[in-house]
Amino acid sequence: MNTKTPEIQHEALERIFHSPARMAIISALAAADKTGLAFSALKETCALTDGNLSGHLNSLVEEEVIKVRKEFVENKPRSTITLTKAGLDRFSQYLDALQDALKAAKAALPAPARKAAARPAGRAVRA
Repeated sequence: MNTKTPEIQHEALERIFHSPARMAIISALAAADKTGLAFSALKETCALTDGNLSGHLNSLVEEEVIKVRKEFVENKPRSTITLTKAGLDRFSQYLDALQDALKAAKAALPAPARKAAARPAGRAVRA
């Protein structure tokens, strides 16, 4: 058994990104162009309800990860969400730390489990 624990930057594993819904939101915003995504497009992309998406967006705004711009277009309200530069930097650091943690966890598995872990499993995630 391997008793040596690899060094992992756990502080970079920020809880703000750790939920599946927030991972989906930030991933969609990172893939969008600089103008961001409309609330309705983000809701559809992430398969979230209005209330669920609003709650997550409020948390992300409080952490200054995203910005929400509200305006009227043809007399209809439109909210556009964009990822901040600081938010993108923090998310990138989170992904690096998560990758390191997953590599360390996989390396710590016994050999038969490592082979099984190498096979794709689970359901596909929409991009």
